[in-house]
Amino acid sequence: MTEAKQLPKREEVPVDLTWDLTKIFANEAEFEVEFEFLSKELQAAEKIQGTLKENAQAFLAGIEYVLDIYRKAEVIYVYAHLKNDQDTANTKYQALYARASSLIAQTSEAVSWFEPEVLSLSDQTIWSFFEAEPALSIYRHFIEQILSQRAHILPAEQEALLAGASEIFGSSADIFSVMNNADLTFPIVQNENGEAVQLTHGVYGQLMESTNRDVRQAAFKALYTVYKQFKNTLATTLSTHVKSHNYKAKVRGYSSARAAALTNNHIPEDVYDTLVLVVNQYLPLLHRYVELRKELLGLEELHMYDMYTPLLAEAPIKFTYEEAKQQVLLALKPLGNEYLEIVEKAFEERWIDVVENQGKRSGAYSSGAYDTQPYILLNWHDRLDELYTLVHEMGHSVHSHFTRNNQPYVYGDYSIFLAEIASTTNENILTSYLLETEKDPKIRAYIINHYLDGFKGTIFRQTQFAEFEHFIHTEDAKGVPLTSEHLSTYYKELNQKYYGPIVSSDEEIQYEWSRIPHFYYNYYVYQYATGFSAANALATKIVNHEPEALEKYLAYLKSGSSDYPIEVMKKAGVDMTKANYIEDAMGIFALRLDELEDLVRQLKNT
Repeated sequence: MTEAKQLPKREEVPVDLTWDLTKIFANEAEFEVEFEFLSKELQAAEKIQGTLKENAQAFLAGIEYVLDIYRKAEVIYVYAHLKNDQDTANTKYQALYARASSLIAQTSEAVSWFEPEVLSLSDQTIWSFFEAEPALSIYRHFIEQILSQRAHILPAEQEALLAGASEIFGSSADIFSVMNNADLTFPIVQNENGEAVQLTHGVYGQLMESTNRDVRQAAFKALYTVYKQFKNTLATTLSTHVKSHNYKAKVRGYSSARAAALTNNHIPEDVYDTLVLVVNQYLPLLHRYVELRKELLGLEELHMYDMYTPLLAEAPIKFTYEEAKQQVLLALKPLGNEYLEIVEKAFEERWIDVVENQGKRSGAYSSGAYDTQPYILLNWHDRLDELYTLVHEMGHSVHSHFTRNNQPYVYGDYSIFLAEIASTTNENILTSYLLETEKDPKIRAYIINHYLDGFKGTIFRQTQFAEFEHFIHTEDAKGVPLTSEHLSTYYKELNQKYYGPIVSSDEEIQYEWSRIPHFYYNYYVYQYATGFSAANALATKIVNHEPEALEKYLAYLKSGSSDYPIEVMKKAGVDMTKANYIEDAMGIFALRLDELEDLVRQLKNT
């Protein structure tokens, strides 16, 4: 056995493959100056509290003060969390992140009186202020959103208590993150070349796509051996997090944690239920795809560790990072020059942290504040999947850039519900581009397989997660203890329902819940599935150059939170209160599954 390959240390990563955080603060001394300045500025909150009722100018001053300190706090927090994520084992940056998180909590606490004080005023008084002060006009939708929450905002003293406890409420997620990214040590395993490699989150994903089944099985079992060892700790961590959601929903007068999470963005709960209902109706499609997978892999038994390897014996297409950058620019041409100019800036100005290093946070994301670049974290490997990840996160970052450059700070962000649409529209456009440019049946089959796997992972799998997430919240609300046994039993049954009888029931898969960070995000995952479904519709319109499709899409990217998410999407051309957009996505899945089956028959006969 050869010497195990180790990830590079952070300082060993080439600078051009790292993000440039000096654009936020030139150095940590600047960070400290801004940190200290904001800490002092928070003290002014007490002087502003109680003044909103005085007149229109005081009302305006209160709004602007609150927004200004949040704006500054977000920059401080983003810098610290990006520094921490690039090396979660670095205690210096752990401390920086902890201080920034504490400052965010202090900021929330300092202005926790704001919404209760707004709500203490009558509608007549508030709108009379708007008539008297023209500068308030920009804040109309912002105030309308607050007024819509009248029934759920607590008295100022109680809001202060909740805001002050925000760090405590978030501690379970923080504990899971540190444990999952820094403290858990996974075994040494062999890759398909027989080389010993340190198993990490990124390496695990790569090995699951290996064409060597022994490699996949060994990595699968090695990973879950570790999570099984800590199942009780992780169950307690997740249970505590769920309890915090249910507690906050209860004290605010919501019927459930889900109602609290969705109401904030005015998303009807029917959107969630419709997703689960429609996806369950189409599970036979997933079962059909799983059966094809078993047949093409020539397996007597299909296991969960067989679900991610390409159906072709070899990967006929892959990209280095440099090649992927060019593919992104070519694929996204239908989105126009205005869009592509921002993509080029992302590459040229080092918005992206590319490669995996020791201690780096797993996965990928786009993150930033109104006054920073929309940075992208990757853990790059030369695979087609990484090209999709890059184009996905670029969708988020371009969305952020458009929003921040077309909306004032008050509307300079957008809900997660809208975010996943921008990212997965890019994925769908990439698929269309690859299928348009690649004529080789083997490559086309590989791309379609990848698309179907992506669909499986984004719509079917995330809806499975959404079912699980709702289950654990409702069980806790009923007083049922969320023990590791209870969580594992239900998760295993749910997994069997989704993948059907063709897949053998591996013992290890029952512990998958213990390693999913999105279960700490508070009813987040369903939006991947709704977003990908909507993205199918939008991408089809754009690629087919339907009249006004691109103009409407760019308008959506520039809307931020200036209107409610459902309304923004209606203007973009998709009504997400209906079931048809999900059904249409299932239709595309079925058509591409048909083509894959045809291509496979062609390849067998050649």
